[in-house]
Amino acid sequence: MKFVSWNVNGIRAAVKKGAMDFFEASGADFICLQETKATADIVKDFDWGSGVTVLANEAEKKGYSGTAIIAREEPESVFYGMGLEQHDGEGRVVTAEYPDFYLVTVYTPNAQNELKRLDYRMEWDRDFLAYVKNLEANKPVIFCGDLNVAHTEDDLANPKTNRKNAGFSDEERAGFDNIVAAGFVDTFREFTQGKGHYSWWSYRAGARARNVGWRIDYFLISQALRPQLKAARILPDVMGSDHCPVEMTLA
Repeated sequence: MKFVSWNVNGIRAAVKKGAMDFFEASGADFICLQETKATADIVKDFDWGSGVTVLANEAEKKGYSGTAIIAREEPESVFYGMGLEQHDGEGRVVTAEYPDFYLVTVYTPNAQNELKRLDYRMEWDRDFLAYVKNLEANKPVIFCGDLNVAHTEDDLANPKTNRKNAGFSDEERAGFDNIVAAGFVDTFREFTQGKGHYSWWSYRAGARARNVGWRIDYFLISQALRPQLKAARILPDVMGSDHCPVEMTLA
């Protein structure tokens, strides 16, 4: 089974830049999207092919946030959000239940400039981890998406100058530590170590061409799925967003 996750930074803009060509060529069984910036109806109206299930969540604020799962297999059940009023107005989570696992796409809130949304971000991290651990009590979990944090110094080009910036604060990194401590596997790091592997680049100063980026897009899986993990990689050559897709393959 092949899984793809991509923060498209606006699904309509990404499609205009050729995203559908990538989706069709990817051979993915599951495509998880973040920051669609569109209503659920708009996401569903794209030509995803026959027999495909499109599960889309939208923010109350138009043109903001939004997530989706496009699947070749119809799920047993679907959940939108986490069932928590303080979090569910921004369309940041979709969960699809399958016989052997839950698949969750998530667009984690950004702590923003001067960390002005950090307190809310910390609340989100605690509640989201509790949410996926609650799912895991029933069956293994795969969750993926833009987690808006570079976990270690190897996960961004300039760790020293970003130490107290959104996405690399001690608090956000500790939130990722908690995910790992709870037993979830960062699939990319099972195959690839070291610096230089990034999934997001600023539009400024030719950052992408110079590979001055951050790894903030992830696939994480329950330990129970680790024996089935066959591959995990970043696809930096795929254009269409300030993020690139990430990919995972399970037996």
